[in-house]
Amino acid sequence: MRLSRDKINLLSHRVADAVAEIDEVVFKEDRNTVRLAALEILTKWLRKEEEIDQAARQKIESQVRQIPEGGEEWDILYRRYYEEELQILAGGQSFPGARGGTL
Repeated sequence: MRLSRDKINLLSHRVADAVAEIDEVVFKEDRNTVRLAALEILTKWLRKEEEIDQAARQKIESQVRQIPEGGEEWDILYRRYYEEELQILAGGQSFPGARGGTL
């Protein structure tokens, strides 16, 4: 999923705010340091998600016959290949609720 820098920044603020509202949580660093850490994690995760998306698309494009994007077959293959790439990333673990079916 592609998000603008502003949206990622907004999410990092919301993460820091949500964590700060938890009574059991005490920051060892200032809130901005926590926000920056959340920003870095979100950015890395979204970058990795883009790599997974591209790998799934590349697998579909490498098929012997052309499969048009948006069709049922393309969607099925995309979910399958996306899930395979997620499992490779996760070392074979399955994640219920994934975009591709298991994250």
